Amino acid sequence: MDHHDRHTAGFKERTRVAAARETLLASATPHGRTERLPLVDADGRALAEPAVAPADVPSYDRAAMDGFAVHASDTFGASSRSPNVLRIVDEQSSSARQMKSGDVDDAIAPGEAARVHTGSDLPEGADAVVMVEHTDQFGDELEVFDALAAGENVGERGEDVREGDALFDVGHELRPSDLGLLRSVGIDDVSVFERPRVAVIPTGEELVESDPGPGQVIETNGLTVSRLVERWGGTASYRDIVDDDADLLREAVESDLDHDVIVTTGGSSVGERDLIPDVISEIGEVLVHGVALKPGHPVALGVVEDTPVVMLPGYPVACVVNAFQFLRPVLKHVGSLPTRPFPTVDATLTRKIPSSPGTRTFARVRLDESGDEPTAEPTRTSGSGILSSVALADGWVQVPEGKEGYEEGETVTVEGWEWSA
Repeated sequence: MDHHDRHTAGFKERTRVAAARETLLASATPHGRTERLPLVDADGRALAEPAVAPADVPSYDRAAMDGFAVHASDTFGASSRSPNVLRIVDEQSSSARQMKSGDVDDAIAPGEAARVHTGSDLPEGADAVVMVEHTDQFGDELEVFDALAAGENVGERGEDVREGDALFDVGHELRPSDLGLLRSVGIDDVSVFERPRVAVIPTGEELVESDPGPGQVIETNGLTVSRLVERWGGTASYRDIVDDDADLLREAVESDLDHDVIVTTGGSSVGERDLIPDVISEIGEVLVHGVALKPGHPVALGVVEDTPVVMLPGYPVACVVNAFQFLRPVLKHVGSLPTRPFPTVDATLTRKIPSSPGTRTFARVRLDESGDEPTAEPTRTSGSGILSSVALADGWVQVPEGKEGYEEGETVTVEGWEWSA
C-alpha cells in the first residue's frame, strides 16, 4: 500500500495479536554476543554456556548434628538402660577439624568417639554421628544411649552437588540464589549474553521536554519505554525528540541500525503527520500495520537491514500496551533471554468490561486484596491517552478476540504487568 492509499484507507484489516507477534519474531535474530562477568555482576543475566559443577559440595563428609563422630558398629545394642561406652579422643572445634580434613591424625579407631559440630568434617573412620543429647560424658568416657546405622546424622560428600552435575542450561536467567550455588562449587565468573541494545526514538513536533505551551505535550513515552527496556534486560539509548519530518525520521532510524532493536513512539497511525511507517517502508519493510487490539491498534512492525523496528502509537496507554505485547518479546528474543509469564491473580470484577468481537482488549484494573476474595475494579476501559489509568492500575485483564467482554461479578485473571521482567 503506497503513502496515499495508507492515509485514505485507514485500517480495514487488522492482524491478530499472536500473528503479529510471530511475524515480528520471525524477522529477528538473536545477536549472540557474549561477555564474561564476575558473579557479583551477573544477577539477572542469561547464561551463554552451561554451568557444570567442577567439584563436590560439600567436599567432605560432614556432621549433620552436634554430637560425637563414631563407628556405627560401636553403637549396636545401645539403649537408655544399657549404654555403650566409648573413649573420647578429640574435642577440636569444627573450624579446626575442617582444616585437618583427611589427615591421618584426625582418624578414630573402633571404640573411640570425637566431638563434632554441625557442618564439621568427620574424622577418618567415622561413619555416623550420635546426637549430644543421646550421650553422657564422664571425663574421657562417653556413654551412648542410641543405636545408629551407618550414615546416620551424616551429610555425605557431594550431598548438595556432585562434580560434573549440570547446574544451569544456556539461556537460564541467573537469580541471587543461583549465584550463591555457583560460588559454592568454586565458579567465580560466568559467560553471559550481552544485554540487547535498544534505540528509543520519541517522535512528534508537538512534544517538548518541559514547560508545554498551547498545543504542546511533555514527552513521556520515550521515558516510559526506555525504563521498561532496562527492566526487561536490555540497554536503552533514549534519543532526543524527532519532529514529524520524513528526512529527520529516516536519519534517526538509519543512525541507530547498529542497535539490536529500534523502537519509535508516535506517528504510527494513518494521519498526515504519521510518517514513520512510510519511512520504514522506503528504507526497509513494514511487516504489520494495524493490529486487532485495544487500546493501540495503529501499532506498526517492520525491519530495516535485519534490525526489527517497533513503531508504537503516541497515546500513552496504547504505547505501553503495545510495548508489552511486541517490544518485550522481541527484546527477549534477540537477547536470548527467557520470557516468563506475567504474575497473575484471579479476582472478581466490580464493574463490566466491554469489548468488541475480533479485538483483544486490555482493560486496566485496580486490585483490592483486603477482603476474603480479591476484587478488580476497572480504572478505565477506554481512553488510550489517559496515562494515569495505567500508573494507578495494578495490572490489566485481557479480553480475548472471541469474547464480548466480562460482566460484573465474573472471575477474571489480572496480569500484574508492572512488576514483570
